[in-house]
Amino acid sequence: MTTTDTLTVNPVLRVAPAAPAEAAAHFRASLAFHADVSDVAAALGAGGDPGFVVLDSRSTAAWDQGHVPGAVHLPTALIPEQAGQLLDKAVPVVTYCWGPGCNGATRAALALAELGYQVKEMLGGFEYWVREGFEFETWEGRERRPADPLTAPSDGGDCGC
Repeated sequence: MTTTDTLTVNPVLRVAPAAPAEAAAHFRASLAFHADVSDVAAALGAGGDPGFVVLDSRSTAAWDQGHVPGAVHLPTALIPEQAGQLLDKAVPVVTYCWGPGCNGATRAALALAELGYQVKEMLGGFEYWVREGFEFETWEGRERRPADPLTAPSDGGDCGC
């Protein structure tokens, strides 16, 4: 079988991978736009000013179900009229919504970027915050659930990535 045959038959390689330099540029750019849950939690848990603010872009009902401790609550639809009262343009913003099946954090990040804010989206959203075992707040107080071993090391250690 030739390389051409492999590329035609194999769905992974049907479209050839990008050249290494193009791939590096793409993945570097991706990191400029995204942060993952464990990195956000580590920065918030390190003490002191993390250098960014976390923004929950969900509805009030969703916020009341649970949110990242210390997050600012600003539903996406209210960003244009209220961001200036709640956020400092000199401080980067990390947005989140429900989870990977929801693009609310992306819409919130777009709205903020269009207003002149530096912004990243937290991959995994609130779902993965909870699934990875990080503490969250509800209207009843703080909670924590055991880490899901499919999303985080069960011993609470570093995943190595």
